[in-house]
Amino acid sequence: MTSDLMTIRQMCDTFDVTPRTLRFYEAKELLFPIREGQKRLFTKRDRARLKLILRGKRFGFSLEEIRQLLDLYHRGDQQRTQITRALDIARERLTEMLAQREDLDAAINDLKEQLKWGEKMMTSLNQTPSMAE
Repeated sequence: MTSDLMTIRQMCDTFDVTPRTLRFYEAKELLFPIREGQKRLFTKRDRARLKLILRGKRFGFSLEEIRQLLDLYHRGDQQRTQITRALDIARERLTEMLAQREDLDAAINDLKEQLKWGEKMMTSLNQTPSMAE
């Protein structure tokens, strides 16, 4: 069993997170390391949960959405409820991300047009003799 456990340092190195991040997820009751005095030991279950937490965060899921998905794991329905809910959240998030991308694409195109206008203005100003001459 002990070989299945990881220290906080090993978790940080493996998942490229800080000790503060792990303590935060523990405080939010997303991870449940074994406590031995001040020492925290993380199980395979904690590692799997952290992997899902980090993936969810990367996709923009809220911590509450991630918690709900993690809590659904042990429903006893072969993860049917968990997977169904994950798909629902993922579809919602994808719709939001696509809308954000459209907004960003429009802003980028607008900015490109403004840059072209600004460059044209500078070119014409540089070609016009100044009144001071």
